[in-house]
Amino acid sequence: MPFRRLRHKTQVFVAPDGDHFRVRLTHSLEVAQIGRTMARALGLNEDLTEALCLAHDIGHPPFGHAGEDVLQAAMAKAGGFDHNAYAIRLLTRLENPYPLFPGLNLSWEALEGLAKHNGPITDAPWALAEADAQYSLELASWPGLEAQIAGVADDIAYDNHDIDDGLRAGLFGLEALLGVPLAASAWDAVRGRYPGVAEARLVPELVRDLIGRMVNDVLAETRRRATGMKSIEEVRAAGRPLAGFSDEMAAGEGALKAFLHAHMYDAPSVKTVRAEAQSMLAALFDAYRADPGRLPREWRPPRGDETALSRAIGDFIAGMTDRYAIRRYEEFVGPARLPEGL
Repeated sequence: MPFRRLRHKTQVFVAPDGDHFRVRLTHSLEVAQIGRTMARALGLNEDLTEALCLAHDIGHPPFGHAGEDVLQAAMAKAGGFDHNAYAIRLLTRLENPYPLFPGLNLSWEALEGLAKHNGPITDAPWALAEADAQYSLELASWPGLEAQIAGVADDIAYDNHDIDDGLRAGLFGLEALLGVPLAASAWDAVRGRYPGVAEARLVPELVRDLIGRMVNDVLAETRRRATGMKSIEEVRAAGRPLAGFSDEMAAGEGALKAFLHAHMYDAPSVKTVRAEAQSMLAALFDAYRADPGRLPREWRPPRGDETALSRAIGDFIAGMTDRYAIRRYEEFVGPARLPEGL
């Protein structure tokens, strides 16, 4: 169920009304496609890599990172909120499809990879610390290559698919995008392969070309860094990531990210909707805190424990989709005032 709910959770655009914009579900599927391809080429465990890619965003609350910021502030006195830690909590404690034990009975490698797909953790949030106490996830070490590949696949997917969404939404044009050297180089190659073809027909090929360049770079660089390594113990003891971009590609990808932040993630129209969504989610959290009886009975903690109450509200809200959060806001607070469009 948490995976299915990703269909209605924000990727960049809040509750998008366009049929073709990415949401957390489609993003996760695209990450899995890229991750599995790289795992196969490197001779890694494809099934583990795919599982990590599919589940890497399962802990995101409604309204994406904007919603996470709200929950972090609302739960500050209860240890805060972190979407990655919440994912582990969700998969080990909150989801209970089996009659004899909590969680999804995932392997240690899956839990460890999900916890650390962005690298070692030295100051674990409370939810992750609880899971670590139960499963000993070796949080301070680097994870296996499958998790590292999942983390890089995430970057490759959202970099390139946000180009597609940003162009489709009209947040920037092709001419502006080609001010990014990596995009310009790929565009020149695409135009050289297909002279005379209309620009609009070549944009999908531009995205494919960029994905291919990044994937091939990661494969070459990962093979170079991991030369001579024969065991997972050597991977963990390396003290650095073994899967990643070359220095040249990292610089190009960083410039692309900076462009997307300036022209897409921080675009005025996107920020306006994001701010209103944050206001709504903060008000919804306050409504549950003012009257815990609004929580479903099975989510209500013992009375008088404010930390437990904040965490229960955070758990419940974090599992909501955008549209469910909007409906509950309208039920408990008032009409939603999300601007039309993005």
